[in-house]
Amino acid sequence: MRVFAVAADLESYPEWATGVSVVEILARDEAGRAERARFEVDGYIKKISYELEYEYDEPHRMSWRAVPGADIKDMEGYYEFKPREGGGTEIVYALRVEPAFVVPGFLRRQAEKQIVQAALRGLRKRADEMEAGGE
Repeated sequence: MRVFAVAADLESYPEWATGVSVVEILARDEAGRAERARFEVDGYIKKISYELEYEYDEPHRMSWRAVPGADIKDMEGYYEFKPREGGGTEIVYALRVEPAFVVPGFLRRQAEKQIVQAALRGLRKRADEMEAGGE
């Protein structure tokens, strides 16, 4: 499933994922997928750095959980990929973030919503570009 491959290619996130400036793979699983990665993102208020640990149920699900750090107290999320009848893929993206600094709840919820919308748009666009390019 092309969209799963795009989501699992963490190194390419700075090319298409809004706000992601750095991705460093810290550990890989037996299949060569990222098991742990460090990210730097534009957090609107400040640059945010965090590490995520990943689990995969290829090609159906990809989930992650943050390693608590200076910027992120807790974060968990997942992508689910479901084939549609007649072609295409339905993508479900869930995200919950608890920053290690004070952010009013309504702002945090708004930021989570914007992150999810931007990520889904970017993921879909990147997968479409790969398909058009024959990759």
